[in-house]
Amino acid sequence: MQDSLNDNPFDEETWDLLPNFFEQLPNPVQIHLWGDPDSGQGEQEALRLIQALTDRFKQIDSTIFPRRANYPYYPVLGIFGLEKKEAIDYGVRLIGLPSGYQMTSLIAAIQAVSFQGTSMEAKTRILLQALEQDVQLELLTAANDEAGAVMAKTTFGLAVASPHIRTFLIMADVFPVISVRYSAAYLPHLVINGRSHIDGVLEEEELLNKIAAALH
Repeated sequence: MQDSLNDNPFDEETWDLLPNFFEQLPNPVQIHLWGDPDSGQGEQEALRLIQALTDRFKQIDSTIFPRRANYPYYPVLGIFGLEKKEAIDYGVRLIGLPSGYQMTSLIAAIQAVSFQGTSMEAKTRILLQALEQDVQLELLTAANDEAGAVMAKTTFGLAVASPHIRTFLIMADVFPVISVRYSAAYLPHLVINGRSHIDGVLEEEELLNKIAAALH
């Protein structure tokens, strides 16, 4: 925390680097925060985080929604596109306050939505056009999981590039029950449609093959 930066949630080094990622975003994004800042520190910090980004970068907007009934994990950050002031849901979510290496994942999510998936390989985008079934990707990671940030970039890109894919990054160090639920002993751990499990990092083509196998 840096008091000199008006109680800014970013450390000074990260704050200085952010313009490299956000000042030239081609399309605006809107960060949706679901949570109650009065209920816990994680939700308070999430609010400070999105306000700091909104105040500094013209292409980033934000809005806050209350907690939803019967949902156990907060805060939830959704990264939406904006077109004529209308929010567009690309299915990109971060569950739990991103910290450590997962601040990189937040940057990757914002860039993926702003660039509308064009950072994916051309072959990947072509193959995704044939996808007709819905896919839910749950990426379990943690603040100290550098490889998780690599997988986050790929899975967020897939979600933006295909209307059939939704990606949920889950901070398993904040919510360890999710690791127990999926018997995840190693991070990053990816779950496809609640059934197929993958440990470690996969390239785009490898991940597409795993998704195709999970759908059959």
